Amino acid sequence: MKTFIHDDFVLNSKAAKKLYHDYAEKMPINDFHCHLSPQELAEDKNFENLFQIWLKGDHYKWRAMRALGVDEKYITGDASDYEKFKAWAKCVPETIGNPLYHWTHMELKRYFGLDVLLSEETCDEVWEHCNKMLQAGELSTQKIAEKFNVNYICTTDDPTDNLEYHVQIKENDDFKTKVLPAFRPDKSLEVQRPEFADYVSKLADAADMEIKSYDQLQKAIEKRAQFFHEMGCRLSDHGIKTLPFVTCTEEEAAAIFEKGLAGETITPEEEEKYKTHTLLFLGRLYRSLDWVMQLHIGAIRNNNVRRFNELGPDTGFDSIHDFDLAESLNGFFNELDSTNELPKSIIYNLNQVHNHVIATAIGNFQSSETRGKIQFGSGWWFNDQKEGMLSQLKDLANHGILSTFVGMLTDSRSFLSYPRHEYFRRILCDLVGEWVEKGEAPEDYELLGKMIEDICYNNSENYFKF
Repeated sequence: MKTFIHDDFVLNSKAAKKLYHDYAEKMPINDFHCHLSPQELAEDKNFENLFQIWLKGDHYKWRAMRALGVDEKYITGDASDYEKFKAWAKCVPETIGNPLYHWTHMELKRYFGLDVLLSEETCDEVWEHCNKMLQAGELSTQKIAEKFNVNYICTTDDPTDNLEYHVQIKENDDFKTKVLPAFRPDKSLEVQRPEFADYVSKLADAADMEIKSYDQLQKAIEKRAQFFHEMGCRLSDHGIKTLPFVTCTEEEAAAIFEKGLAGETITPEEEEKYKTHTLLFLGRLYRSLDWVMQLHIGAIRNNNVRRFNELGPDTGFDSIHDFDLAESLNGFFNELDSTNELPKSIIYNLNQVHNHVIATAIGNFQSSETRGKIQFGSGWWFNDQKEGMLSQLKDLANHGILSTFVGMLTDSRSFLSYPRHEYFRRILCDLVGEWVEKGEAPEDYELLGKMIEDICYNNSENYFKF
């Protein structure tokens, strides 16, 4: 049976179809936040089979399989790659209503040209067809980026990384996609963790300097940020459970740092103070470099302790956190803005309860220096689905200016995730097309087409200054 992924998939009006096919579809991709492996890009990796490129490491699929009662042997265990793929294929028909059903069939069609519904019955046909293409080298990592017209890929990199694979990619004139690092210094914030001292030692080695004080920590971070900047980095990224904002002096932060370095117990209040002060320092640093600060807020991680002890992090046991954000978000921005040191910033939330909080907070700190300086980021993680994207788009439009939005990103470890940009673009065009059909927006395709092109690509190009 053929799939439902046709030319007008998700496009439910004449206006939506015109906006997508005449404007959105042709635009290049700036994938400004992802977790792709720079090594796999540098080495132009060929994947052996469909499991290796599609299922390995994909905790979205793992969660669905567990919900359907699949034994862990066929998810992260010692079953063969084929057995794991077959277990997934058997699950797919039962994922209708979950974005996995759309993603699965978009990916099969866009990468492999397969117009079939994946199931236990079609499993072998899909496995053999896709593996043949993979083994022929038609879908190496660099060829995938070129196939989907990806201009920029921003990976996620720790300050201790020597960026050797970015150097290797930069020296490869045949690969046209630019692969740039993004600065992720989260481990320098986790002063309460037992491994904090080991991380500081690793950072000291990377910066080629001693770190025995908070001042030296800041200097080491600045040194590594400058190195990243020279390598083309123009973004930072933070994945934080909540956004702390507790008044803290430099002296207090220094004392808390020394306690963390010595392995002493850090109280919750001390943790909040240290994180607040260090995030403010980082915000000022990013402003001085003209970087964009990305804040991914609201994941509560590793909730199943038994499974975490068995499988480790990033294996599908994270979920949405609930907490108060408005005061800390506005306070954090205001502290930086009061000295004109607020960098361009993108706020991503995991809990849709915070949509209106973020959409209104960003309006307090816009500036003539940059169009859409403070951004409400696209639907992320559990919101990276049709309803989540629509909620973000509508709430941004209602409280802010949709036309300044920098658009979609994959936020993925998978090289098969680029159709998420297409999915987003179709949803965007269907929303704007609906406004036209209802008489809520003019049927002016020059006006609306420009807005669509800007959101899909042009805004990100101008905002990040790659």
